Amino acid sequence: MTRRQPPEGADRVDVQPSGASGDPSVGDGGIIGTTDGDGPVGRHLGQAPHHRGLKITALVMTTLIVATVAFVGVQVFRLQSNVVTMPLNLAEGQQSALPVDSSTDPLQILILGSDTRTGNSGDFFGDESDSSGEGNSDVMMLLTLSADRENVTVVSFPRDLLVPLPACVNPDTGQPSEAQELGQLNAALNEGGPGCTVAAINDLTGLSVDHFMMAGFTAVSELSSEVGGVEVCVQEPVDDEFSGLRLPAGTSEVEGDQALAFLRTRHSFGDGGDIGRIAAQQSFMASLARKVRAEGTLTNLPKLYSIADVVTRNLTVDEGLSQPAEILKIADRLKDVDLGNMAFVTVPVQPWDQDPNRLVIDEAAAAPLFDALREDRGLTEESAVPSAPSAPGTTPDPSDAPATPEAPAFDPASVPLLVVNATTDAGRAAEVQRLVLEAGYTQATTFESVPAEATLVVYGPGYDAAAADVATRFGVATANVIADPGLVGVQMQVGADLATGSAVVVPPLGNELDGQTADQITCQASSGL
Repeated sequence: MTRRQPPEGADRVDVQPSGASGDPSVGDGGIIGTTDGDGPVGRHLGQAPHHRGLKITALVMTTLIVATVAFVGVQVFRLQSNVVTMPLNLAEGQQSALPVDSSTDPLQILILGSDTRTGNSGDFFGDESDSSGEGNSDVMMLLTLSADRENVTVVSFPRDLLVPLPACVNPDTGQPSEAQELGQLNAALNEGGPGCTVAAINDLTGLSVDHFMMAGFTAVSELSSEVGGVEVCVQEPVDDEFSGLRLPAGTSEVEGDQALAFLRTRHSFGDGGDIGRIAAQQSFMASLARKVRAEGTLTNLPKLYSIADVVTRNLTVDEGLSQPAEILKIADRLKDVDLGNMAFVTVPVQPWDQDPNRLVIDEAAAAPLFDALREDRGLTEESAVPSAPSAPGTTPDPSDAPATPEAPAFDPASVPLLVVNATTDAGRAAEVQRLVLEAGYTQATTFESVPAEATLVVYGPGYDAAAADVATRFGVATANVIADPGLVGVQMQVGADLATGSAVVVPPLGNELDGQTADQITCQASSGL
Protein backbone atom coordinates (compact mmCIF):
# COMPACT_ATOMS: atom_id res chain seq x y z
CA MET A 1 0.00 0.00 0.00
CA THR A 2 1.47 3.36 -1.06
CA ARG A 3 1.31 6.38 1.11
CA ARG A 4 -1.02 9.05 -0.27
CA GLN A 5 0.70 12.33 -1.09
CA PRO A 6 -0.91 15.74 -0.66
CA PRO A 7 -2.60 17.06 -3.80
CA GLU A 8 -0.33 19.00 -6.05
CA GLY A 9 0.15 22.51 -4.82
CA ALA A 10 -1.07 21.75 -1.29
CA ASP A 11 0.98 23.19 1.53
CA ARG A 12 2.54 20.75 4.08
CA VAL A 13 1.57 21.70 7.61
CA ASP A 14 4.17 21.45 10.40
CA VAL A 15 3.10 20.12 13.81
CA GLN A 16 3.06 22.99 16.30
CA PRO A 17 1.35 23.69 19.60
CA SER A 18 -2.09 25.20 19.36
CA GLY A 19 -1.93 28.84 18.31
CA ALA A 20 1.84 28.79 17.59
CA SER A 21 3.45 31.08 14.96
CA GLY A 22 0.09 32.64 14.15
CA ASP A 23 -0.56 29.93 11.51
CA PRO A 24 -4.32 30.11 10.82
CA SER A 25 -4.33 26.50 9.64
CA VAL A 26 -3.37 25.28 13.12
CA GLY A 27 -5.89 25.99 15.88
CA ASP A 28 -7.62 24.23 18.71
CA GLY A 29 -8.72 20.91 17.37
CA GLY A 30 -7.29 21.75 13.91
CA ILE A 31 -6.51 19.04 11.36
CA ILE A 32 -2.98 18.10 10.45
CA GLY A 33 -2.33 16.72 6.99
CA THR A 34 -4.80 16.19 4.16
CA THR A 35 -7.89 14.13 3.57
CA ASP A 36 -8.81 11.38 1.21
CA GLY A 37 -12.10 9.82 0.50
CA ASP A 38 -12.11 7.93 3.80
CA GLY A 39 -11.69 11.00 6.02
CA PRO A 40 -8.86 12.98 7.46
CA VAL A 41 -5.32 11.71 7.35
CA GLY A 42 -3.31 12.54 10.47
CA ARG A 43 -4.60 13.45 13.97
CA HIS A 44 -6.12 16.26 15.97
CA LEU A 45 -3.61 18.65 17.42
CA GLY A 46 -5.49 18.52 20.72
CA GLN A 47 -4.42 14.89 21.13
CA ALA A 48 -0.69 15.56 20.96
CA PRO A 49 -0.17 16.83 24.55
CA HIS A 50 -2.16 13.83 25.85
CA HIS A 51 0.07 11.35 24.03
CA ARG A 52 3.20 13.19 25.08
CA GLY A 53 1.92 13.15 28.67
CA LEU A 54 1.50 9.39 28.52
CA LYS A 55 5.03 9.00 27.23
CA ILE A 56 6.41 11.24 29.95
CA THR A 57 4.45 9.37 32.63
CA ALA A 58 5.67 6.03 31.29
CA LEU A 59 9.22 7.35 31.26
CA VAL A 60 8.95 8.60 34.83
CA MET A 61 7.43 5.32 36.02
CA THR A 62 10.11 3.31 34.25
CA THR A 63 12.79 5.48 35.81
CA LEU A 64 11.25 5.04 39.28
CA ILE A 65 11.02 1.28 38.84
CA VAL A 66 14.62 1.05 37.68
CA ALA A 67 15.72 3.28 40.56
CA THR A 68 13.74 1.21 43.06
CA VAL A 69 15.17 -2.05 41.75
CA ALA A 70 18.65 -0.55 41.85
CA PHE A 71 18.07 0.73 45.42
CA VAL A 72 16.78 -2.66 46.58
CA GLY A 73 19.66 -4.42 44.84
CA VAL A 74 22.25 -2.18 46.46
CA GLN A 75 20.60 -2.49 49.86
CA VAL A 76 20.32 -6.28 49.65
CA PHE A 77 23.96 -6.52 48.59
CA ARG A 78 24.98 -4.23 51.46
CA LEU A 79 22.92 -6.15 53.99
CA GLN A 80 24.25 -9.48 52.83
CA SER A 81 27.84 -8.23 53.05
CA ASN A 82 27.18 -7.40 56.72
CA VAL A 83 26.18 -10.92 57.75
CA VAL A 84 28.56 -13.41 59.40
CA THR A 85 27.53 -17.08 59.32
CA MET A 86 28.24 -20.11 61.49
CA PRO A 87 26.95 -23.71 61.40
CA LEU A 88 23.38 -24.28 62.59
CA ASN A 89 23.92 -27.51 64.54
CA LEU A 90 27.20 -28.72 66.01
CA ALA A 91 25.97 -31.81 67.89
CA GLU A 92 27.51 -35.14 67.04
CA GLY A 93 24.89 -37.37 65.42
CA GLN A 94 22.00 -34.90 65.79
CA GLN A 95 20.09 -34.21 62.60
CA SER A 96 19.79 -30.58 61.58
CA ALA A 97 16.44 -29.00 60.76
CA LEU A 98 15.05 -29.60 57.28
CA PRO A 99 14.79 -26.57 54.97
CA VAL A 100 11.72 -24.45 55.64
CA ASP A 101 9.74 -21.81 53.79
CA SER A 102 10.11 -18.67 55.92
CA SER A 103 6.78 -17.36 54.62
CA THR A 104 4.51 -20.34 55.28
CA ASP A 105 6.02 -22.99 57.56
CA PRO A 106 6.14 -23.10 61.36
CA LEU A 107 9.41 -21.43 62.25
CA GLN A 108 11.70 -21.62 65.28
CA ILE A 109 14.58 -19.16 65.65
CA LEU A 110 16.96 -19.19 68.61
CA ILE A 111 17.97 -15.64 69.55
CA LEU A 112 21.22 -15.29 71.47
CA GLY A 113 22.86 -12.25 73.00
CA SER A 114 26.58 -12.90 73.36
CA ASP A 115 28.38 -11.75 76.50
CA THR A 116 32.10 -11.43 75.79
CA ARG A 117 32.84 -8.82 78.46
CA THR A 118 34.75 -9.77 81.58
CA GLY A 119 33.97 -6.61 83.52
CA ASN A 120 30.87 -5.73 85.51
CA SER A 121 31.37 -2.08 86.32
CA GLY A 122 29.21 0.89 85.53
CA ASP A 123 31.69 2.22 82.97
CA PHE A 124 31.98 -0.86 80.73
CA PHE A 125 30.00 0.72 77.89
CA GLY A 126 31.99 1.05 74.69
CA ASP A 127 35.18 -0.30 76.27
CA GLU A 128 36.23 -2.90 73.75
CA SER A 129 39.30 -3.77 75.84
CA ASP A 130 36.89 -5.32 78.32
CA SER A 131 35.90 -8.09 75.90
CA SER A 132 37.43 -11.45 75.26
CA GLY A 133 36.64 -14.76 73.60
CA GLU A 134 33.36 -16.25 72.41
CA GLY A 135 31.83 -15.61 75.81
CA ASN A 136 28.59 -17.01 77.20
CA SER A 137 25.01 -16.43 76.11
CA ASP A 138 23.77 -13.34 77.91
CA VAL A 139 20.26 -13.70 76.43
CA MET A 140 18.63 -16.92 75.20
CA MET A 141 15.17 -16.71 73.64
CA LEU A 142 13.39 -19.15 71.36
CA LEU A 143 11.14 -17.31 68.89
CA THR A 144 8.41 -19.42 67.30
CA LEU A 145 6.08 -18.27 64.51
CA SER A 146 2.98 -20.30 63.77
CA ALA A 147 2.20 -21.45 60.23
CA ASP A 148 -1.17 -19.65 60.28
CA ARG A 149 0.69 -16.34 60.91
CA GLU A 150 -1.54 -15.62 63.92
CA ASN A 151 0.68 -16.49 66.90
CA VAL A 152 4.17 -15.63 68.08
CA THR A 153 5.73 -17.17 71.17
CA VAL A 154 9.03 -16.11 72.71
CA VAL A 155 10.38 -18.47 75.38
CA SER A 156 13.19 -17.16 77.60
CA PHE A 157 15.78 -19.49 79.13
CA PRO A 158 17.63 -18.30 82.27
CA ARG A 159 21.39 -18.08 81.92
CA ASP A 160 21.80 -20.01 85.21
CA LEU A 161 19.77 -22.96 83.87
CA LEU A 162 21.37 -26.42 84.03
CA VAL A 163 20.41 -28.82 81.21
CA PRO A 164 21.94 -31.88 79.51
CA LEU A 165 24.56 -30.69 77.03
CA PRO A 166 25.35 -32.78 73.95
CA ALA A 167 28.85 -33.36 72.61
CA CYS A 168 29.53 -30.63 70.04
CA VAL A 169 32.17 -30.48 67.33
CA ASN A 170 34.09 -27.22 67.42
CA PRO A 171 34.01 -25.82 63.85
CA ASP A 172 37.41 -24.15 64.27
CA THR A 173 39.35 -27.09 65.67
CA GLY A 174 37.24 -30.06 64.60
CA GLN A 175 37.48 -31.39 68.16
CA PRO A 176 34.33 -32.58 69.99
CA SER A 177 33.43 -31.41 73.47
CA GLU A 178 32.31 -33.92 76.06
CA ALA A 179 28.60 -34.44 76.64
CA GLN A 180 27.43 -33.40 80.11
CA GLU A 181 24.56 -34.80 82.12
CA LEU A 182 24.01 -31.30 83.51
CA GLY A 183 25.82 -28.22 82.30
CA GLN A 184 25.04 -24.52 82.30
CA LEU A 185 23.08 -23.72 79.15
CA ASN A 186 24.69 -20.35 78.51
CA ALA A 187 28.16 -21.99 78.49
CA ALA A 188 27.26 -24.08 75.42
CA LEU A 189 28.25 -21.10 73.28
CA ASN A 190 31.84 -21.57 74.39
CA GLU A 191 31.86 -25.15 73.12
CA GLY A 192 32.06 -24.02 69.51
CA GLY A 193 29.42 -21.37 68.89
CA PRO A 194 25.65 -20.91 68.68
CA GLY A 195 25.23 -24.28 66.93
CA CYS A 196 26.00 -26.01 70.21
CA THR A 197 23.29 -24.01 72.02
CA VAL A 198 20.86 -24.94 69.20
CA ALA A 199 21.71 -28.61 69.76
CA ALA A 200 21.08 -28.29 73.52
CA ILE A 201 17.70 -26.57 72.95
CA ASN A 202 16.73 -29.30 70.47
CA ASP A 203 17.45 -31.99 73.07
CA LEU A 204 15.63 -30.06 75.78
CA THR A 205 12.43 -29.24 73.86
CA GLY A 206 12.12 -32.02 71.30
CA LEU A 207 12.11 -29.39 68.54
CA SER A 208 14.40 -29.05 65.58
CA VAL A 209 15.32 -25.35 65.61
CA ASP A 210 15.34 -23.88 62.09
CA HIS A 211 17.63 -20.87 62.53
CA PHE A 212 19.63 -18.85 65.01
CA MET A 213 20.51 -15.18 65.35
CA MET A 214 23.34 -14.11 67.64
CA ALA A 215 23.75 -10.41 68.33
CA GLY A 216 26.59 -8.57 70.02
CA PHE A 217 26.38 -5.82 72.61
CA THR A 218 26.16 -2.93 70.19
CA ALA A 219 23.07 -4.38 68.45
CA VAL A 220 20.70 -3.37 71.26
CA SER A 221 22.31 0.02 71.68
CA GLU A 222 22.12 0.89 67.98
CA LEU A 223 18.68 -0.67 67.38
CA SER A 224 17.05 1.19 70.28
CA SER A 225 18.47 4.44 68.92
CA GLU A 226 17.37 3.61 65.37
CA VAL A 227 13.72 3.28 66.46
CA GLY A 228 13.91 6.47 68.53
CA GLY A 229 13.94 4.90 71.99
CA VAL A 230 11.86 2.25 73.76
CA GLU A 231 9.45 3.05 76.60
CA VAL A 232 10.05 1.21 79.89
CA CYS A 233 8.46 1.50 83.32
CA VAL A 234 9.93 1.07 86.81
CA GLN A 235 8.05 1.35 90.06
CA GLU A 236 10.89 2.98 92.00
CA PRO A 237 13.97 4.99 90.98
CA VAL A 238 16.88 2.83 89.77
CA ASP A 239 20.57 3.66 90.21
CA ASP A 240 22.55 0.49 89.51
CA GLU A 241 26.31 0.94 89.83
CA PHE A 242 26.97 -2.46 88.22
CA SER A 243 25.12 -1.98 84.92
CA GLY A 244 25.05 1.82 84.83
CA LEU A 245 21.23 1.91 84.67
CA ARG A 246 19.74 5.13 86.03
CA LEU A 247 16.00 5.74 85.76
CA PRO A 248 13.41 7.79 87.66
CA ALA A 249 10.26 6.12 88.92
CA GLY A 250 7.55 5.79 86.30
CA THR A 251 7.83 5.68 82.52
CA SER A 252 10.97 6.62 80.58
CA GLU A 253 12.32 6.12 77.07
CA VAL A 254 15.66 4.38 76.92
CA GLU A 255 18.05 4.07 74.02
CA GLY A 256 21.72 3.44 73.43
CA ASP A 257 23.71 2.54 76.54
CA GLN A 258 20.71 2.91 78.86
CA ALA A 259 18.68 0.44 76.78
CA LEU A 260 21.53 -2.04 77.01
CA ALA A 261 21.82 -1.47 80.75
CA PHE A 262 18.07 -2.05 81.19
CA LEU A 263 18.38 -5.45 79.51
CA ARG A 264 21.56 -6.49 81.31
CA THR A 265 20.99 -5.44 84.91
CA ARG A 266 20.86 -8.37 87.34
CA HIS A 267 20.44 -6.35 90.52
CA SER A 268 17.66 -3.85 89.88
CA PHE A 269 14.49 -5.89 89.42
CA GLY A 270 12.49 -8.71 90.99
CA ASP A 271 14.58 -11.03 93.13
CA GLY A 272 17.84 -9.47 92.01
CA GLY A 273 18.58 -12.53 89.86
CA ASP A 274 17.99 -13.75 86.36
CA ILE A 275 14.20 -14.17 86.62
CA GLY A 276 13.68 -10.47 87.32
CA ARG A 277 16.13 -9.66 84.56
CA ILE A 278 14.17 -11.82 82.09
CA ALA A 279 10.91 -10.10 83.08
CA ALA A 280 12.51 -6.74 82.23
CA GLN A 281 13.73 -8.11 78.88
CA GLN A 282 10.24 -9.36 78.05
CA SER A 283 8.73 -5.99 78.99
CA PHE A 284 11.29 -4.22 76.77
CA MET A 285 10.54 -6.47 73.79
CA ALA A 286 6.79 -6.06 74.26
CA SER A 287 7.21 -2.28 74.32
CA LEU A 288 9.42 -2.44 71.22
CA ALA A 289 6.76 -4.50 69.42
CA ARG A 290 4.08 -1.94 70.32
CA LYS A 291 6.20 0.95 69.06
CA VAL A 292 7.18 -0.75 65.80
CA ARG A 293 3.53 -1.66 65.15
CA ALA A 294 2.19 1.81 66.00
CA GLU A 295 4.67 3.52 63.68
CA GLY A 296 4.15 1.10 60.78
CA THR A 297 7.84 0.25 60.67
CA LEU A 298 7.33 -3.24 59.24
CA THR A 299 5.55 -1.81 56.19
CA ASN A 300 7.95 1.11 55.68
CA LEU A 301 10.58 -0.32 53.31
CA PRO A 302 13.30 2.36 53.77
CA LYS A 303 12.88 2.25 57.57
CA LEU A 304 12.89 -1.54 57.52
CA TYR A 305 16.12 -1.59 55.54
CA SER A 306 17.65 0.91 57.95
CA ILE A 307 16.79 -1.36 60.89
CA ALA A 308 17.96 -4.43 58.97
CA ASP A 309 21.28 -2.70 58.36
CA VAL A 310 21.73 -2.12 62.11
CA VAL A 311 20.77 -5.70 62.90
CA THR A 312 22.89 -7.39 60.24
CA ARG A 313 25.98 -5.35 61.13
CA ASN A 314 25.81 -6.90 64.60
CA LEU A 315 24.49 -10.33 63.69
CA THR A 316 25.82 -13.85 63.27
CA VAL A 317 23.34 -16.27 61.70
CA ASP A 318 23.20 -19.74 60.20
CA GLU A 319 23.70 -20.12 56.47
CA GLY A 320 19.97 -20.57 55.81
CA LEU A 321 19.23 -17.15 57.30
CA SER A 322 22.11 -15.33 55.63
CA GLN A 323 19.97 -14.02 52.77
CA PRO A 324 18.39 -10.65 53.71
CA ALA A 325 15.26 -11.74 51.84
CA GLU A 326 14.70 -14.39 54.50
CA ILE A 327 14.83 -11.79 57.28
CA LEU A 328 12.38 -9.61 55.35
CA LYS A 329 10.01 -12.58 54.99
CA ILE A 330 10.04 -12.98 58.76
CA ALA A 331 9.32 -9.26 59.20
CA ASP A 332 6.39 -9.65 56.82
CA ARG A 333 4.99 -12.47 58.97
CA LEU A 334 5.25 -10.37 62.11
CA LYS A 335 3.55 -7.23 60.81
CA ASP A 336 -0.04 -8.50 61.06
CA VAL A 337 0.11 -10.61 64.22
CA ASP A 338 -2.22 -9.32 66.92
CA LEU A 339 -0.19 -7.95 69.84
CA GLY A 340 -2.38 -9.97 72.18
CA ASN A 341 -1.17 -13.13 70.43
CA MET A 342 2.51 -12.33 70.96
CA ALA A 343 3.39 -14.18 74.16
CA PHE A 344 6.64 -13.73 76.08
CA VAL A 345 7.10 -16.49 78.67
CA THR A 346 9.87 -17.93 80.80
CA VAL A 347 10.49 -21.65 80.66
CA PRO A 348 9.28 -23.15 83.99
CA VAL A 349 12.22 -23.78 86.30
CA GLN A 350 12.95 -24.65 89.90
CA PRO A 351 16.05 -24.39 92.12
CA TRP A 352 18.55 -27.21 91.75
CA ASP A 353 18.52 -29.37 94.88
CA GLN A 354 22.34 -29.34 95.07
CA ASP A 355 22.76 -25.55 94.62
CA PRO A 356 19.83 -23.11 95.04
CA ASN A 357 21.75 -20.56 92.97
CA ARG A 358 21.34 -22.80 89.91
CA LEU A 359 18.10 -23.72 88.16
CA VAL A 360 16.77 -26.85 86.49
CA ILE A 361 13.68 -27.40 84.34
CA ASP A 362 10.38 -27.96 86.15
CA GLU A 363 9.51 -30.85 83.88
CA ALA A 364 5.83 -31.16 84.85
CA ALA A 365 5.15 -27.47 84.21
CA ALA A 366 7.36 -27.29 81.10
CA ALA A 367 5.88 -30.32 79.32
CA PRO A 368 2.65 -28.56 78.17
CA LEU A 369 4.72 -25.63 76.90
CA PHE A 370 7.03 -27.83 74.85
CA ASP A 371 4.00 -29.78 73.57
CA ALA A 372 2.41 -26.53 72.36
CA LEU A 373 5.61 -25.50 70.57
CA ARG A 374 5.96 -28.86 68.82
CA GLU A 375 2.29 -28.85 67.83
CA ASP A 376 2.43 -25.28 66.48
CA ARG A 377 -0.11 -23.93 68.99
CA GLY A 378 -0.15 -20.40 70.36
CA LEU A 379 -0.27 -19.69 74.10
CA THR A 380 -3.08 -17.12 74.03
CA GLU A 381 -6.66 -16.90 72.92
CA GLU A 382 -9.15 -14.10 72.38
CA SER A 383 -10.21 -12.13 75.43
CA ALA A 384 -13.43 -13.24 77.07
CA VAL A 385 -16.08 -10.52 76.95
CA PRO A 386 -19.64 -10.53 78.29
CA SER A 387 -22.06 -11.80 75.66
CA ALA A 388 -24.86 -9.59 74.42
CA PRO A 389 -28.23 -10.00 76.23
CA SER A 390 -30.44 -12.66 74.66
CA ALA A 391 -33.55 -11.58 72.86
CA PRO A 392 -36.81 -12.15 74.80
CA GLY A 393 -38.06 -15.70 74.48
CA THR A 394 -34.73 -17.16 73.40
CA THR A 395 -32.44 -19.53 75.28
CA PRO A 396 -28.82 -18.37 75.65
CA ASP A 397 -26.20 -20.59 74.07
CA PRO A 398 -23.90 -21.82 76.87
CA SER A 399 -20.96 -21.64 74.47
CA ASP A 400 -21.42 -17.85 74.31
CA ALA A 401 -20.71 -17.41 78.01
CA PRO A 402 -17.39 -15.74 78.83
CA ALA A 403 -14.61 -17.91 80.15
CA THR A 404 -14.01 -17.46 83.89
CA PRO A 405 -11.20 -18.59 86.13
CA GLU A 406 -11.69 -21.70 88.25
CA ALA A 407 -13.13 -21.20 91.71
CA PRO A 408 -10.35 -19.92 93.99
CA ALA A 409 -9.13 -22.03 96.93
CA PHE A 410 -9.99 -19.22 99.37
CA ASP A 411 -13.01 -17.12 100.29
CA PRO A 412 -13.00 -13.87 98.25
CA ALA A 413 -15.42 -12.35 100.77
CA SER A 414 -12.67 -12.44 103.39
CA VAL A 415 -10.25 -10.34 101.29
CA PRO A 416 -10.01 -6.57 101.80
CA LEU A 417 -9.67 -5.31 98.23
CA LEU A 418 -9.03 -1.67 97.32
CA VAL A 419 -9.58 -0.71 93.67
CA VAL A 420 -7.40 2.33 92.90
CA ASN A 421 -8.43 4.23 89.79
CA ALA A 422 -5.29 5.47 87.98
CA THR A 423 -7.06 6.08 84.66
CA THR A 424 -8.51 9.33 83.32
CA ASP A 425 -12.02 7.83 83.38
CA ALA A 426 -13.76 8.91 86.59
CA GLY A 427 -16.16 5.98 86.39
CA ARG A 428 -13.60 3.25 85.84
CA ALA A 429 -13.15 2.39 89.54
CA ALA A 430 -16.88 1.74 89.90
CA GLU A 431 -16.86 -0.51 86.82
CA VAL A 432 -14.01 -2.62 88.16
CA GLN A 433 -15.55 -2.66 91.65
CA ARG A 434 -18.76 -4.07 90.19
CA LEU A 435 -16.80 -6.84 88.45
CA VAL A 436 -14.93 -7.91 91.58
CA LEU A 437 -18.10 -7.74 93.66
CA GLU A 438 -19.69 -10.17 91.20
CA ALA A 439 -16.65 -12.41 91.70
CA GLY A 440 -17.32 -12.51 95.45
CA TYR A 441 -14.98 -9.78 96.72
CA THR A 442 -17.65 -8.19 98.89
CA GLN A 443 -15.16 -5.99 100.78
CA ALA A 444 -14.09 -4.18 97.59
CA THR A 445 -13.85 -0.40 97.92
CA THR A 446 -12.57 2.31 95.57
CA PHE A 447 -10.06 5.15 95.62
CA GLU A 448 -9.15 7.83 93.05
CA SER A 449 -5.47 8.38 92.28
CA VAL A 450 -3.22 10.14 89.77
CA PRO A 451 -2.97 8.59 86.28
CA ALA A 452 -0.50 5.73 85.75
CA GLU A 453 0.36 3.61 82.73
CA ALA A 454 0.46 0.11 84.21
CA THR A 455 -2.03 -1.93 86.21
CA LEU A 456 -0.53 -3.34 89.42
CA VAL A 457 -1.77 -5.84 91.99
CA VAL A 458 -0.09 -5.42 95.39
CA TYR A 459 -0.75 -7.86 98.22
CA GLY A 460 0.12 -8.37 101.87
CA PRO A 461 1.18 -11.54 103.70
CA GLY A 462 -1.30 -14.39 103.31
CA TYR A 463 -3.10 -12.83 100.34
CA ASP A 464 -0.93 -14.19 97.52
CA ALA A 465 -3.66 -16.52 96.24
CA ALA A 466 -6.19 -13.68 96.16
CA ALA A 467 -3.71 -11.45 94.32
CA ALA A 468 -3.08 -14.19 91.74
CA ASP A 469 -6.83 -14.61 91.24
CA VAL A 470 -7.41 -10.88 90.73
CA ALA A 471 -4.45 -10.69 88.35
CA THR A 472 -5.79 -13.62 86.33
CA ARG A 473 -9.24 -12.09 86.04
CA PHE A 474 -7.88 -8.86 84.59
CA GLY A 475 -4.83 -10.09 82.71
CA VAL A 476 -2.28 -8.40 84.92
CA ALA A 477 1.19 -9.67 84.04
CA THR A 478 3.15 -11.61 86.64
CA ALA A 479 5.76 -8.86 86.77
CA ASN A 480 3.06 -6.48 88.01
CA VAL A 481 1.93 -8.65 90.94
CA ILE A 482 3.95 -7.39 93.91
CA ALA A 483 4.28 -8.44 97.54
CA ASP A 484 4.21 -5.75 100.24
CA PRO A 485 4.85 -7.04 103.78
CA GLY A 486 3.27 -3.91 105.28
CA LEU A 487 -0.07 -4.25 103.49
CA VAL A 488 -3.24 -5.94 104.73
CA GLY A 489 -5.31 -7.40 101.89
CA VAL A 490 -4.98 -6.58 98.19
CA GLN A 491 -4.74 -3.32 96.28
CA MET A 492 -5.36 -3.17 92.54
CA GLN A 493 -4.12 -0.07 90.73
CA VAL A 494 -6.13 0.17 87.50
CA GLY A 495 -3.81 1.85 84.98
CA ALA A 496 -4.17 3.12 81.42
CA ASP A 497 -3.55 -0.38 80.06
CA LEU A 498 -6.82 -1.49 81.70
CA ALA A 499 -8.86 1.62 80.94
CA THR A 500 -11.50 -0.51 79.18
CA GLY A 501 -12.61 -4.13 79.16
CA SER A 502 -13.98 -6.46 81.78
CA ALA A 503 -12.12 -9.75 81.67
CA VAL A 504 -9.26 -11.50 80.00
CA VAL A 505 -8.60 -15.03 79.03
CA VAL A 506 -6.75 -17.47 81.18
CA PRO A 507 -4.10 -18.87 78.77
CA PRO A 508 -4.85 -22.43 77.61
CA LEU A 509 -1.78 -23.68 79.48
CA GLY A 510 -3.09 -22.32 82.77
CA ASN A 511 -1.20 -20.06 85.17
CA GLU A 512 2.06 -22.01 85.37
CA LEU A 513 3.80 -19.73 82.88
CA ASP A 514 5.37 -16.44 83.92
CA GLY A 515 5.35 -13.75 81.26
CA GLN A 516 3.18 -11.31 79.36
CA THR A 517 1.75 -10.51 75.95
CA ALA A 518 2.93 -7.65 73.75
CA ASP A 519 -0.20 -5.59 74.42
CA GLN A 520 0.42 -5.56 78.19
CA ILE A 521 2.30 -2.69 79.81
CA THR A 522 4.42 -3.94 82.68
CA CYS A 523 6.22 -1.92 85.33
CA GLN A 524 9.30 -3.49 86.92
CA ALA A 525 9.47 -3.81 90.69
CA SER A 526 12.72 -2.93 92.45
CA SER A 527 14.74 -5.76 93.93
CA GLY A 528 15.65 -3.60 96.93
CA LEU A 529 19.32 -4.50 96.49
